[in-house]
Parts: sequence; C-alpha cells; structure tokens
Amino acid sequence: MANSKFKFSGTGVAIVTPFRYDDSIDFTALRNLVSFQVENKVDYIVVLGTTGESVTLSNDEKRAVVDTVLETVNGKVPVVVGIGGNNTQDIINKIKQYDFTGIDGILSVSPYYNKPTQNGLYEHYKAIASVSSLPIILYNIPGRTGTNMCADTTLRLAHDFKNIIAIKEASGNLGQIMEIIKGRPENFEVISGDDLLALPIVLLGGKGVISVVANAYPAQMSELIRLALAGKLEEARKIHYLLMAIINLLFVEGNPAGIKATLEIKKLTTAHVRLPLVKVSDNTYAKIAEQVKILDRV
Repeated sequence: MANSKFKFSGTGVAIVTPFRYDDSIDFTALRNLVSFQVENKVDYIVVLGTTGESVTLSNDEKRAVVDTVLETVNGKVPVVVGIGGNNTQDIINKIKQYDFTGIDGILSVSPYYNKPTQNGLYEHYKAIASVSSLPIILYNIPGRTGTNMCADTTLRLAHDFKNIIAIKEASGNLGQIMEIIKGRPENFEVISGDDLLALPIVLLGGKGVISVVANAYPAQMSELIRLALAGKLEEARKIHYLLMAIINLLFVEGNPAGIKATLEIKKLTTAHVRLPLVKVSDNTYAKIAEQVKILDRV
C-alpha cells in the first residue's frame, strides 16, 4: 500500500538556522545540529521553514543553508525544503530554476497577508503543483498566514493532484484535521504541525509530526511518534507528558525564539534570532533552563 511507504512518516525536524551574535549564519553549528538530529534518529529534515527564519535569509544564504544540510545529511535521511509565500508567480519561477539535487520534497506554506479565498488557495497550489517535479507538502498555519485552508480545500487538492502528497496541519483544529484524515485519498497523509497535538493526531490517523522541540530533543520526539505509530500508547503518553511543559514554553514568546533559547542552554547554538524577532525574556529563559535541567536528568 502507498501509505506504508510514505517517505515523510514519523518525525521531521523543522531545523533552526543558527546565527552568531553578529547576525551571520553559523554553519559549523548548523552542521553539528543536523548531525545531532540524524544520530538521534529523526526521520527527515525540513529546512527553510518558519523555524528556520527563512523570511530573513537572502537567496544566497538560503542556498548555502540547503547545501550545508544536504552535505551533512549525505543521503542518510530525506530532506524537505520550504518554498512558499504570497506571490504565486515568484514561487513558480523559483521552482523552475531550483536545483533539487538531493532534495526529496517541498513544504509550501499557504499564502499570507493577501488573505485569498478558498478558491484562491486552490488555484495557488494548483499552479505550484503543475510545475513541481517533487512531491509537495501543503502547510496550513492560519495563526501566521491570516487565512485557514478549510478541509474541503485540502481534500480537493489531495484528490486532484498526485504530487500533493501531504499536509502539515497547524490549525490546531482537531475537527478540521479529522475531516481531512477521514476524506483523504490513499496516497495523501496528514502531518501534525504542532508538537503538543502530535500524539492525538497520530492516534486519529495522522502520519507523524514536523517538530520544533525535536531540534533540542530529537531522540525523545522521534521515539514518541514511533511508539504512537506502533500503537504503544501508554509508553507514548509518558514521553508526551514529559515534553509538555517545555513545548508550551517554546511558544510563550514565539517560535523560534523559544527553541533557540533551549539550544543555547544545551550549548548547541546561540539564542540569537534576526529582527524583527528578539530573544525571549530573562524570565522565560530561566523557566526553559529549569525544564532543560529536569529533562536532562531523566
């Protein structure tokens, strides 16, 4: 069955882009972080997503980040690259010109700011699907884009285009997510875009998560999803509740400021983010540090 061979099943990590305090990219930290993910058995890497601060990177920086990730992964796990935005023609042009060597899929966020209708969302993704040689993962995150992609629109795209193979659902609406899982074609999967909802979404029939917390805790998040997919619910629940406090803290002052604070505490990179984002407050930093101590003792 197609579902059993789904390439992006399990835990994908939405990898951060490490920065030095002078705002430059720390490629050594990026290589170390990617190696840390692979060693701790994440199933795939997602680069240039929201967590990677892709909107603050130049085109040259984006290419350098992708190349560094591909070189470090060296074929050990699939790599997905974020190519999305609110200018449909610009995305089409990028896809046509892009060197996808070594890349396994595209994550494409729904258009933000323009606030298209549901038909506009459909036509946007239809245009992208018509030029993409790679499988596409839709990305619905209305809290950032200002527009929710309804279940009917997602299902229409899933049924109409074979290269649209999944959705990263970050609406937080379990009713909507269940409608998609219930009505999806066999070759289409639902991936949680929310760490805290990853376990319930898998139990409802989802295929895994594209995770933020996995940047710092790849082994734990990967094991949680593996257990859930295997139906070992009691063991999966234990990890879910173990991670719950830190997952909540990661988003108190926005993503990726929270996860970068966590990574700094764990000495994996700095907490630096590019403007208009800023570091978390001292109070939140201290709370995250306390949770890191607790988790590192387990």
